[in-house]
Amino acid sequence: MEETPMLTTLKAKILRVCCCDLLVCDVCTCQEILVHTPRACCFSVGECVCIEYSGAVTMSIPPQITATDIRRVCGCC
Repeated sequence: MEETPMLTTLKAKILRVCCCDLLVCDVCTCQEILVHTPRACCFSVGECVCIEYSGAVTMSIPPQITATDIRRVCGCC
């Protein structure tokens, strides 16, 4: 039986949109995080999103993750 990898989820507000990444502010920690995703251009500054990723975070400033899925959500509170 094959195990399904556990994913980590964070809720964030988009601060900046670039070609292949988003700069977001994590709603829980108020920390800025750079999110790598080929779908970055599908989103806009100010949107609230739910981001799934492997749990791996770089030790850089700002921290960086690679999204496996990003969904828009209503409100960031």
